[in-house]
Amino acid sequence: MKRIASFTVDHDKLEPGIYVSRRDGDVTTYDLRTRTPNAGDYMDNRTMHSVEHMFATFVRNSEYGDSVIYFGPMGCQTGFYLLMRDMSDGEVLALVKDVLKKILAYEGPVFGASRKECGNYKNLDLADAKRECGRYLAVLESKENDFRYNE
Repeated sequence: MKRIASFTVDHDKLEPGIYVSRRDGDVTTYDLRTRTPNAGDYMDNRTMHSVEHMFATFVRNSEYGDSVIYFGPMGCQTGFYLLMRDMSDGEVLALVKDVLKKILAYEGPVFGASRKECGNYKNLDLADAKRECGRYLAVLESKENDFRYNE
């Protein structure tokens, strides 16, 4: 059976950052790697869930909302996938940083935190989302991003 692209990446060499996972026509899948894989430092479900609600809401309500195809967590608990249409890597990096800053500045309830809006609405916490987003923003601002996986 053919291996999927993400399984061909050496996860022992990945560091937190932003990477292009694949390009399919006008859609690019970005790997928003917030944690070092296989290091034992994984996001708990509440953190992943909270970031998902906050990031997805802010990115879909941005000026580039019509270009967003998908945002969601990786099952390995070390990051998120962001699928965007018709945007440059630089525009996406700027957008990701802007969304992270908006999450950090936000005061209020987690978006979609009601029984009618979410199937696990009690498992959300803004402080967890802010902690993860602050950590990731610091990574993105401290390194030069070339969007390529380490080889």
